[in-house]
Amino acid sequence: MNLPSADQSAPTSTSAHTATAAHAPVPVGRSRTGGPLGPVGLVLAGGISVQFGGALAVTLMPRVGALGVVTLRLLVAAVVMLVVCRPRVRGHSRTDWGTVIAFGATMAAMNGLFYQAVARIPLGPAVTLEVLGPLALSVLASRRAVNLVWAGLALGGVFLLSGGGFGDLDPVGVGFALGAGAMWATYIVFSARTGRRFPQADGLALAMVVAAVLFLPLGIVDAGARLLDPVTIALGAAVAVLSSVLPYTLELLALRRLPASTFAILMSLEPGIAATAGFLVLGQALSATEALAIALVIAASMGAVRTQVGRKGKETQAA
Repeated sequence: MNLPSADQSAPTSTSAHTATAAHAPVPVGRSRTGGPLGPVGLVLAGGISVQFGGALAVTLMPRVGALGVVTLRLLVAAVVMLVVCRPRVRGHSRTDWGTVIAFGATMAAMNGLFYQAVARIPLGPAVTLEVLGPLALSVLASRRAVNLVWAGLALGGVFLLSGGGFGDLDPVGVGFALGAGAMWATYIVFSARTGRRFPQADGLALAMVVAAVLFLPLGIVDAGARLLDPVTIALGAAVAVLSSVLPYTLELLALRRLPASTFAILMSLEPGIAATAGFLVLGQALSATEALAIALVIAASMGAVRTQVGRKGKETQAA
């Protein structure tokens, strides 16, 4: 699951996992010299990195458990973000710190719930259920009748995925995935607020530290001394790089030349990428019904983004 950047200024359907999922600063415009193929490739590479990082995290869970994996991911990502961003810690108001603490707490909850989900249900369905949170936020923000179509498509996908009652999926895992989706939507809201209060990615770096500190006691209780195993640390660092550091960097580069609307639509493909990663890395094959369910949710996410972007375009022209 990707982690959207703290510089977001408006909610989209997916990012932002993060993911964050998902996920990055607002672009300054399309490059005059670069075509769309380069930045699109960077976004897709970021999405692939996120989901294969998630698959690697599943293989690490027998060593330290879901909470241990989240702890390692957040700690390593926080250290990297601090080194790269070197955020300023002085000169911020109480409201600024309250916002970044809430952002970090949401980030911790989002990651914790998601990894609890993938410990119980396949990666593809988990991401599909999780993306319903940002999708719901996008539909509610748009307030257009056509979004009932996208909501219906998404609900149809969830119904197919559930087999009429989630008989083939662990209901606890389903609950965790839906909870992660709610936290992802909340993450997007606080991401935008943090981006308005902190320059560049400073707010994201500070929020990552808050998330790591908040989650550390849970990881210690759950995994204890196993967190200090060198192989476990190395694998945890790989998960952090694949799921947070690398995608964030790729998306940051892409959004210098790629419109945010196009980026959001590309991020709608994450459930499909997750299903592919689950199959290749974990051997989690999907039935035809599950594949159709994921396709419906992807279509609903893409439709909701396009509807919202189209409305904004008309409002801009009218103004």
